[in-house]
Amino acid sequence: MIKKNKTNILKKLKDRNILYQITNQNKLFTILSQQNINLYCGFDLTADSLHIGHLIQLFTLKYFQELGHKPIILLGGATSLIGDPSFKLKERKMNSIDIINIWFHKISIQIKKILDFNCGKNSAIIVNNYNWFYKTNILFFLEKIGKYFYINHMMNKDSIKNRMINNEINGISFAEFSYTLLQSYDFAYLNKNFDVILQLGGSDQWGNITSGIDLIKKMYKKKVFGITTNLIVKNDGTKFGKTEKKTIWLDKNKTSPYEFFQFWLNIPDSLIFKFLYMFTNLELEIINDFKKKKNDIKKNSPQYLLAEYMTKIVHGEHNLVLSKKITNILFYKNIKNLSQNDFSILLNSINNIVINNKEFSLQKILILSKFASSHTQASKLIKSNSIYINNEQISKTSFIFTKYHKKFKHFTLLRKGKKNFCLIYWK
Repeated sequence: MIKKNKTNILKKLKDRNILYQITNQNKLFTILSQQNINLYCGFDLTADSLHIGHLIQLFTLKYFQELGHKPIILLGGATSLIGDPSFKLKERKMNSIDIINIWFHKISIQIKKILDFNCGKNSAIIVNNYNWFYKTNILFFLEKIGKYFYINHMMNKDSIKNRMINNEINGISFAEFSYTLLQSYDFAYLNKNFDVILQLGGSDQWGNITSGIDLIKKMYKKKVFGITTNLIVKNDGTKFGKTEKKTIWLDKNKTSPYEFFQFWLNIPDSLIFKFLYMFTNLELEIINDFKKKKNDIKKNSPQYLLAEYMTKIVHGEHNLVLSKKITNILFYKNIKNLSQNDFSILLNSINNIVINNKEFSLQKILILSKFASSHTQASKLIKSNSIYINNEQISKTSFIFTKYHKKFKHFTLLRKGKKNFCLIYWK
């Protein structure tokens, strides 16, 4: 007798505002309630790190794994050489296979922090589509795969149509145009060799996913399924995961654990509960109760709860404790009470510059710290009362550092606005 799974994973994803689109929901629900399945999600290797925009897919895979299903992560060593044109205005910069292999290793380490790779039958695995594409014969591919795809149908896909409209000069390359075939074959390959019946992706992957479903139906006469997750956007409609200045990476060398912690701590009130639903596994009742409470103290805020949760799962307990300590030093401690050890912690954790112990103008320091790109911009920042030295506001453009400004003879805390810090270490 088949033991039924009491948890409705599809309802759970919908309640948490994660589920966006699904194929044949009733049939998939029946299968998921009666048996464990293999499912996959693919990530192309376009950088040496994933960013927080990728976390929803990883957390969704984790929900499935916790119910006994087996997640497979496909890292696109081959498809990364082509580039997905979906909703991109121009062709991606192409990278060498050697660079992509290095990125494969780095991203694999990040994924292993989130999914369980040692839990028996449903242990997660990572595969690289370069392993089957590099030995695929072009004639085989055109005969066995290409014959199932029709140009007029592909041209009507939004991902292709938008590219043609927005790039009238060059349009789209044949390589990028063929990307859908490659991703579709990924699904077919995993279905045949790993018994995968469900593909997961972001909402921008719907066209590629349904193409894979159609290919498997034509090639193997099998029924498979697809799910997409909601695209995470900010209030202004821009993609979540990227700020005006930089992307929030999972790699601590690209985005420090402190910066990561601060990012979540500063999620606006209008988005915080939505993100608690989507990014955490807290019970919905707990989050709903939190909504009813008014927390004026930052450390009791839903933002603080989210920052703690996300930093711990991505960077671990040690980096969470360190990030909270840095936050306390910068925002809650009086500069006069900071110890030499406090400054040493900051030196290893936040943006810093090391310079010779001689006279430097504030304008020059602002350029070195990258708070300003020129003397003109530096002067404007100072005149606008945006610059602080050891938490004292500076309004003179002619300001010169003296030994008075060097704590323990070596440290000066520079601040732009309320939240941008740089520690100066004087040799």
